Amino acid sequence: MMNGAMTIEPRYDADASTPEARRALHEQNRLSWNDATKAHNSHKADQAKFFREGGNKLYPEEIELLGDLRRKSVVHLQCNSGQDTLSIKQLGAAKVLGVDISDDAIAFAQQLSADSGVEASFVRSDVYDWLSEAAKGDERWDVMFCSYGAIIWLSDLSTWAKGIAAILKPAGRFVTVEFHPIEMMFDEEFRHYASYSTRGRPITWDDGIEDYVAKYGSVITPSGWVDGVQDFQNPHPAHEFAWATSEIITALLDADLVLEHFREYDHCNGFGPYKQMKHLGNRRWTVPDGRPSIPFMYSIAARKPWPS
Repeated sequence: MMNGAMTIEPRYDADASTPEARRALHEQNRLSWNDATKAHNSHKADQAKFFREGGNKLYPEEIELLGDLRRKSVVHLQCNSGQDTLSIKQLGAAKVLGVDISDDAIAFAQQLSADSGVEASFVRSDVYDWLSEAAKGDERWDVMFCSYGAIIWLSDLSTWAKGIAAILKPAGRFVTVEFHPIEMMFDEEFRHYASYSTRGRPITWDDGIEDYVAKYGSVITPSGWVDGVQDFQNPHPAHEFAWATSEIITALLDADLVLEHFREYDHCNGFGPYKQMKHLGNRRWTVPDGRPSIPFMYSIAARKPWPS
């Protein structure tokens, strides 16, 4: 789990039965992300220098799926502090916009763009609000992108997928590389403790989003490591949603997008979620030799068809 909170048991009693109830959960997540974001970025050394010198945080899987971005416009949904958004711009995209619910994440992203000289725009908004407002305007986009721990924060897959479809250009693409819901079924000891899907029921962590950057160390700080915040405790709870890959794909299909690509990977990028993991190099982990493999990540690409 991206929150990594294994010492406190999750709760399943939060109300998500109405748009108003889901919005209240989103607001609590905003507060939890605000505090966590400060801790996360405190460990990352001179990120502006990293990007000024041409640095790129993206992994080969998403670079390959995104393809040639020259002359294309890209929206990065749930962009966090903008590091991957700037990396997309480094690939040659003509225009890049990042959207995130966290005030602290967007403020950091805007400053990082200015300090690095890598041009990108950022908007602080609940993803559902932004998609709804964007659909009312005339601007349409070539690529919609999200990755690595974004979809678990979505409380309504259908509205999300239809919102993406509404603002894609014809032949525009949605692209994601994500942590697999099977990987999230196990705790750090590789014990089965969570459901594959909660079918829209929230999972509440009372200890909120943890400082997973401190937990996993320099492997997820390509700009360099500094000690930063110590012994971070998040005062705000967080609410996740476990979605099956079939539910995600079905939501995209129901939004009239055409599935172009689906793949599962038996390695994990950026961190090893369990205590016993085999490091493959290049910031990748898998299960130790002799243990049955599981999917750690999946990727999806879907296209908006031309009007008939």
